[in-house]
Amino acid sequence: MKTLSKILSLLCVVLLTSCTGKSDNQITNATDYEKYLHLKDNKSLDLAHKEITFWQNKFDKAPNQSPYLSLIASNYAVLFEYTGKIENLYKTESLLEASNRATHYGRVGTLRSLARNYIAQHRFKEALALANTAFTIGEGKKETQKLLFDVQMELGNYKEALSNLDAIKDLNDYDYLIRIAKWNDHNGDLPTAIQFMEKARTIAEKEDNKTLRIWSYSNLGDFYGHAGRIQDSYNSYLKTLELDPNYSYALKGIAWIAFSHEKNTAEAKRIIASITQKHNTPDFYLLKAQIAQFEGNTAEENKNTKAYLTMLQTHDYGAMYNKYNVLLFADKKETALKALEIAKIEVNHRPTPDSYDLLAWSYYNTGDAKKALEIAQNHVVGKSFEPRVQYHLATIYKANNFAQKIKPIKEELLKSTYELGPNMESKIAQL
Repeated sequence: MKTLSKILSLLCVVLLTSCTGKSDNQITNATDYEKYLHLKDNKSLDLAHKEITFWQNKFDKAPNQSPYLSLIASNYAVLFEYTGKIENLYKTESLLEASNRATHYGRVGTLRSLARNYIAQHRFKEALALANTAFTIGEGKKETQKLLFDVQMELGNYKEALSNLDAIKDLNDYDYLIRIAKWNDHNGDLPTAIQFMEKARTIAEKEDNKTLRIWSYSNLGDFYGHAGRIQDSYNSYLKTLELDPNYSYALKGIAWIAFSHEKNTAEAKRIIASITQKHNTPDFYLLKAQIAQFEGNTAEENKNTKAYLTMLQTHDYGAMYNKYNVLLFADKKETALKALEIAKIEVNHRPTPDSYDLLAWSYYNTGDAKKALEIAQNHVVGKSFEPRVQYHLATIYKANNFAQKIKPIKEELLKSTYELGPNMESKIAQL
């Protein structure tokens, strides 16, 4: 009887574990973040609205005071950050352009602000022109060199980016540390990137700078995830939310852990549904489509893909979603040529190894594997270490019968399934 009792007890434990979805893979705990899913107010948004009203009234009474325009613009940027509404980004742009015109493009702070707005819009060449103008003026050169590093990295001008990074070198400076972290990540040295980002986090904590702490924690959440340190990633996202309960990017990171690591699609969808009530951008539809694909729900996948495309047609996002569009369109024969057209535009906008990867991948999907290989060998190999890029490279190698080159890439990809998502596991296995 005692043996039977033990068996029954064990069965109960198994059943309870099954019902609650708990497993050795479990990282997330809904009680950690539940309160962030049901927030009714956002103090940062409320303050931004009040500031806009205040400074707009002052500008209306003194329209010759162009600095007011920059103050209004900075608060519209806050609205964009928290809502994702593209019109707020464009409103920021128009205010900053007006402010720059009023000062005949002679104030470096306003030039840099507009350049950062252009970066957010993926208008990198225009951002570079403004950064160069600011540098020529000469005031606040180190701040401008930080901007120049950022925009040169986006454009794939890595020699120039490194030159600007060296010019601001200071291992006790937060801004330098986050950029040297980015540089090492770009070069495929994630452990060193994490070390520098952790040093930056320490500085932010010592200075008790809330903005810098938020930025550090959320970016470390990403880095830890890429390194397979899922628990550390989760903890960093929670620290971000403790400081800013409305920081949707951190919640999205937790949703990804639930989906990619735990395969808990129901919880991932629940988190995403909460985020999109307040911060709705097109990429969330693609994430929901990805989850639906994993669930084998083709109708739901198509529904979300269509909603993504509809949102792009309804709102003008410029070049901001070119990468997403190439990856989406390249997967289907009927839209592969469209992907190729967009990839060519993207290479012209920002000739980075990642952009050339999109071009190579598009050629591969239109049936020109040789052209894809040529582009990859000239512009991608040894220049980008992103897992998705490496998967494309391995696939292109396979199509060109370069079997010996695939094995080491496949071994690395098997370590990157969390970052790539569960839908990629079977594709990697087939390489």
